[in-house]
Amino acid sequence: METRTAMSPTERGTAPATHTPETAPGAGRTRAWATRLVVVGIVLSALNLRPAITSLGALLEEVRDGLGMSGSVAGLLTSVPPLCFAVFGVTAPRLARRFGAAAVVCAGMAAITAGLLIRPFAGGTAGFLAASALALMGIAVSNVLMPVIVKRWFPDRVGSMTGLYSMALALGTSLAAAVTVPLTDAMGGSWQSGLAVWAVIAGAAVLPWLPLVRDRGSAPAQSQDRPAKAQHAPVTQQAPVTQQAPVTQQVPVRITRSRTAWALAVFFGLQATAAYITMGWMPQIFRDAGVPAGTAGVLLAVTMVMGVPLAFVIPRVATRLPQQGPIVLVLGVCGLAGYAGLYLAPAAGAWAWALLLGVSNCAFPLALTMVGMRARSGPGVAQLSAFAQSTGYLISIPGPLLVGVLYQRSSGWGLPIALMAALMVPQMVVGFLAGRDRTVEDEAATR
Repeated sequence: METRTAMSPTERGTAPATHTPETAPGAGRTRAWATRLVVVGIVLSALNLRPAITSLGALLEEVRDGLGMSGSVAGLLTSVPPLCFAVFGVTAPRLARRFGAAAVVCAGMAAITAGLLIRPFAGGTAGFLAASALALMGIAVSNVLMPVIVKRWFPDRVGSMTGLYSMALALGTSLAAAVTVPLTDAMGGSWQSGLAVWAVIAGAAVLPWLPLVRDRGSAPAQSQDRPAKAQHAPVTQQAPVTQQAPVTQQVPVRITRSRTAWALAVFFGLQATAAYITMGWMPQIFRDAGVPAGTAGVLLAVTMVMGVPLAFVIPRVATRLPQQGPIVLVLGVCGLAGYAGLYLAPAAGAWAWALLLGVSNCAFPLALTMVGMRARSGPGVAQLSAFAQSTGYLISIPGPLLVGVLYQRSSGWGLPIALMAALMVPQMVVGFLAGRDRTVEDEAATR
């Protein structure tokens, strides 16, 4: 993989010939090694950001029976992920400033490992929820900091690295959905063992971050304060490097003054609502339609695995377009078609509906890409990522719970699926607005 030093071509031509820690002899080799380690860490971390959720979705009926849960309580359980993401995700930038982003992600992976190990054997619904919250806390801070790490280490490859991260996330999501039921059967049919086995991969994700826990940098020098669109542009004029130039960029952005930030937050929240309803309830929809449990888990895996190729393609396409609204509309139409199929013929066309909803769920990597594109600086991306994800996950909390309540009250899936389809319309509207070519720094400065 191509590696880059900490100074841009412009800075190498104009900066004084003194050695800094990043330009001293041997620093290039150190940074190359660290960059490769970051890539491994990003991939392994992304693999662990959804198995805690999709493995539970595949075994939700067994967990409900084992713990004596009602449909409403199960709906509450599927609402725990966005609640934890909202509550704990907002703390990620502050923790990253104090301890460094790599150290926080390392701690997050350790929390995921502990939560996945504890929750199947905690005993009772309360213990299960508490251990799930511990794992989801680790996922929450890592969710927020992944775009920050990508912006810091790969400022001129935001699209491709976001695509790699999103592909790994989709792979982990689909893998957990597909193999949790077979693994459970192979281990004697114990749902506790089927859930706990995912702690092994989470533990492996801790290791790449350990050598990087002392890295406290907020962004590399070459691109921290350059507009995202200009990072690929040729340098036409050399300006002297001064110590005072970056200072104005460190002033926190008043993110709530940006219409784009709010649109992106609502878009993130609505796509998260659809994703967590899908991950938590779609296997049950198919099982209630007469599809075997193993096949229902594979159908969820098909939905999730669609994100593997598309999560790499969509961010790369999005970064090449001045506006991302058309991509939002295409994904939304696929979602509406999938929900219509689930309503009319859930079993007969199950594979087609799983594919369509898989395409629609790729709104998540698109939202992450827009986070990196709608802010010009590293601190701006950190603020926007925390605001959009925390606010978005707050918005998404009622959705899975409401689906559980409607399912229990109506004794069927007609009303819940109608709710899912209705929410797709505002998602398309705010996503189109969030995709406009502007930055939160510029909007906040003019209001």
